Formats: sequence, structure tokens, C-alpha cells
Amino acid sequence: MSEEQAFDIVVLGAGPAGYGAALYGASAGLKIGIVERDRVGGTCLQRGCVPAKEYLETAAVYRGIRGAAEFGITSSDPVVDFAVSQQRKQSVVDKLTGGLAGLMKSRGIVTYQGNGTYLGAGRISVSTGESIVGDKVIVAAGSRPRSIPGFDIDGKYVLTSDEVLSLTELPKTVAIVGGGVIGCEFASLMADLGSSVTIIEALPRLLPGVDQDLVDVMVRSFKKRGIAIKTGVGVTGHTPDGAVTTLTLADGSSLTVNQIVVAIGRQPNSEGIFGDGASVTVSDRGFVEVDQHYQTSEPGVYAIGDLIDTAQLAHVGFAEGVAVVKTILGEASPPVDYSRVPWCIYTHPEIAFAGFTEQQAREHGFDPIVKKDPLGGNSRARIIGEVDGFVKVVADRVTHQVLGVHIVGPWATELLSPGYLAVNWEASAEELAQFIQPHPTLSEAFGETVFSLTGRSLHVG
Repeated sequence: MSEEQAFDIVVLGAGPAGYGAALYGASAGLKIGIVERDRVGGTCLQRGCVPAKEYLETAAVYRGIRGAAEFGITSSDPVVDFAVSQQRKQSVVDKLTGGLAGLMKSRGIVTYQGNGTYLGAGRISVSTGESIVGDKVIVAAGSRPRSIPGFDIDGKYVLTSDEVLSLTELPKTVAIVGGGVIGCEFASLMADLGSSVTIIEALPRLLPGVDQDLVDVMVRSFKKRGIAIKTGVGVTGHTPDGAVTTLTLADGSSLTVNQIVVAIGRQPNSEGIFGDGASVTVSDRGFVEVDQHYQTSEPGVYAIGDLIDTAQLAHVGFAEGVAVVKTILGEASPPVDYSRVPWCIYTHPEIAFAGFTEQQAREHGFDPIVKKDPLGGNSRARIIGEVDGFVKVVADRVTHQVLGVHIVGPWATELLSPGYLAVNWEASAEELAQFIQPHPTLSEAFGETVFSLTGRSLHVG
């Protein structure tokens, strides 16, 4: 035991949940050790959120150039060099990774590079041969893309998000299996950059769980841009043949494409991280089981992020990491309210929301009233030439408490913040109406919508 380095907290995994907990704990004066088999930042920074959004920005720049004539700007036909886009993406990732590693080091966090296994009694073994011990342990090993039978990930015909984000050339034709957030984001960016895209979703609609009004706007945009959508049908297999492969659907139809992207969600990395001496319970689905304060079945051991069955969002991982450290410090630490977390979908148009839909509000015992402000009447939306979308606010009919905010349109993900705060502060329309909205801005749409809930309004009926 004398050879083991001891810490107040040892964190297994340096993705958003893990490094968030480490940074927060270190800022509180705790001695932190963290184990990461890859580069710090985890899936989000290395193979997920950040690189995907960098490519989506590439698509936005390309759209802007192609539409420049509408603003009186003449340019030659733009050409996408995806290899250059790949280089820029990697540059962004590398700079953020270096900055994060430097920040962790400046706060005294000791990082161990290698695979970690929790052995029990606070001890973690690292594949490099080192052994460390923590008074408390936080397991945040993250997740990986799911696959489906008959679709072995080979990097040539069948890809997951990991492989797509490493491409130097986009396929001419692609089938995206899965119409959730990941599938729709990849469909949007690949179509904008010139691929012929088909989305195949086994459920009756895209983006299950998202307000249907928002999804309808996105679907209309997808169809205008040539994205084919097949819902209510599964896939059974595929047959490669040279540069293409033929996908077989459950309804007996087929589709021939250059590549298939499997985007059906992610599964927790719980295999192999617990040794025989650990007494941590893992569910049949691979999620680590925790109580409301994220403590596992073994006292002093916590689990957060994609390893537990909560919303697989980087910012949720941050929040869970902060909550665990507060618990360890003996501070008041209410669990994350998952019904009110912000959701952001970076398709074109963007989608963002927090809180209840109208139906969910009814299910929770409220009598909801809904107000909607289409962006067609918003000055800034007209100026930038993107008027497809709206702000939709769900409130209690009697108290006018804001229960949910749903936005679809340009920069929706950036516009959500005041709506998210309103939902989580349980603010009323009357309270929010006192705040002056800057003009002309897209954010006026939220202000005008809540203003109309007071019974009087300016531009919103």
C-alpha cells in the first residue's frame, strides 16, 4: 500500500463527466487523480460533440457561399475539399485538448494514461503498471456507438459516428440507419456537403421525444434539400459489391449506397472496468446502478455520465460531476432534474428545448397554454434570410409559469439560454415580460412570446 499514490478522489475516465468532476474537485482544494486510456476530453471532444459541430459549421459556411447571390455577392461555384475540413477539425480538437490538459495540470490534477480497472476498496489498477488509491472513487468511463446484427463496423461499408468523423472524403451516397439526434445531425451535414442521403428509422417518426411541431420544420427542410426519409421500417442486412453495398430493409425493399452509417445510439463502457474485488452493481443493459446522489452499491464509489442511465449529454455529465463532488464535500447537492435539462440538436435548422411539451405538461397535472412566434415576422431572421422556424412556449394557464420552451430555426441552440433559465427558475410570463429585449435580434422571439402570455402583446397574437 505504501507504493500506491493516494488521492482524495480518483476519477476513472476523462470525458466531460470525469474531467468536470476533477476540475471542480481540484478547485475546491481536493487532491485529484484521473485515469484516461485515450486523450483527455473523452468522446465529446475527440470523436463526438466538438468534431461533429466543426463539420456542421463547415456545412454552414458552404451553404452561406452557395446562397451569397441572394445578398448581391457573386462568387464562383464553391468546392468542398473534405480533407482540408478534416485537418481544420483536428486542429480545433488538438487546441482544445491541449488547453484542457494544461488546465488540469495547473490545478494539480495528476493524469494517468492507460486503461483503469477498479479493484475495490478505493484502489484502481492502471494498465501501465501503476496502482493508485482514492478515499472516494468516481467512475466515468463513458460510452461507445451501438451496432446491430448484420452490420459489422468495418470502416469501409459500415461506419459509426467514430469513423465518419475521421473521413477525408464524403460518400456520394449514404444510408443513415437511425433517425435520432446523431443520425439527423449527420444527415444534415452530409447532405449540405454534397452526399445523397437516405435516413432509415424503425420508429414511426424522426427524433422521438422531441415536440412534433419542431420535427415537422426540420423534416420539411430535409426534404427540400433532397434527404430521403424512410420511417417505420427496420433493416435486416447488407451485401457489399465493389464500391457499393445493397441495404435490405424489413419491408423487402432495398437500397444501394456507397456507405452505411449506423447511428442508433450509444452503450456504456462498463465491461472490464470492475475487478473481482469491486461490489458495484451493473444492470443487464450495462448501466451502472446508482442512487439519487450517484453513489453505486459500493459505499464511496460513484458513477456519472454515459455510464449511468441518464441523458447522454456532455453538459449533463458536467452537472453530475459537480453534484458528486458537492456530496463528497458534505455540501447540499440536489440531483440533476433531468426533465429540465437543455437539449440541443445541431441540424439545419437547429432545434433546442428545455422543459415540458404541451402533452407532457398535461401528464404532470398542469393545464397548459401554448404561444408560438413564427420567425417569419422577426426582423433579424428576415435579414439573415432564415425564416423557417419558431419559438414555442408552454406555460400554466392560471399562473403563467413557463413549463417548456421549444425553438427551431437559426441559432436555436444559442437562443435557448433565457428559455432554459425561465423553466428552471419557474418564472412566470409576467416576471419575464419586465425584461427589455434588444432589437433587432432573434432572441426577441422568445421575449415576445412570453410577453403575449400576459394577455397583451406587441407582434405576437
